[in-house]
Parts: sequence; structure tokens; C-alpha cells
Amino acid sequence: MSSLFPTSWTPRAAGLLPSDPTRYDGPAVARWVTTFLLVVITIRSLVHLFSPDGGAHSIATIDTSVAGGNNIVAIFGQWGASQLLLVGALWVLLLRYRGLIPFILSVLLMEPFLRGLSGHLKPISTLATAPGAALNWYVVPVVAVTLYLALCTAEERKP
Repeated sequence: MSSLFPTSWTPRAAGLLPSDPTRYDGPAVARWVTTFLLVVITIRSLVHLFSPDGGAHSIATIDTSVAGGNNIVAIFGQWGASQLLLVGALWVLLLRYRGLIPFILSVLLMEPFLRGLSGHLKPISTLATAPGAALNWYVVPVVAVTLYLALCTAEERKP
């Protein structure tokens, strides 16, 4: 059982893809933050998939009453399906291969940057600031710090 925080604050690059992916020796706080993030992403995916407008208008404030609005809604629904597949795979890694928590966090860290790049290359017009755009840059430092912690050792010291 690992302690809540690291016992060594030096990250190990080898921890990103450990030789034994079933063994996690990082701090428990990283495991709990990763679990919380996956719960939030699962909920987000389900909203995009099952909400009548895919969250396009009701959450992202995209005007779907325009020509092609049904296509926008359809794309949001398909995006939810893709998100659900990714988060499902990440849940399997978390529950079965806990040693890959740093890898999971690196995926979660890259995702907002790639969405940001996509939004820069293909801007979306919204009626207000979408929660994803507003919260993106608050989540990045949390995930980065959690990744750092997950790469540190937190093994219980034996007396």
C-alpha cells in the first residue's frame, strides 16, 4: 500500500511505461485524482452521447438553429462515443494495470493541448464561453502536478 504523498520527490521517467504495469508504487493521491478525472470524463462523454443536442447548444453554447445545425449535434454525439471508448480503455488501464497511472495522466495531459490546437486551427463560434474552453487551462496544471507525483515513489517505509 502506498502512502498518500511521495516518499521520494524525484520523478522516474521509467515510471511512464513500467516493466510491471500491474504494480503501482506512486502516491495514493495520484490514483485518487486520476479516478476523479476519469469519472468527470465519463460523465462528459455520456452527456455528449445521450443529450438531445449532444451538449452542443445547452453546454457549449453553439447555435444549432443554423443551417447544418443537425450535423453539429450529430458530430457532438459521435464525439461523445469516441470519448466514451477512450475513457473506457483508460478505466481498464486504471483498474487492471495501475502501474500505468502515469501513462493515463500523460494522455489526459495531452488531450487539452490537442483540443486547443484543433480549436486554433478550426475555430468554433459560440454564443458564450464553453465550459471546456474555460476550464481547460485550470485542469492542465492539476494533471501536470498529478503526473509529476505519480512518477515519484511512495512506498511505505518498513521500520
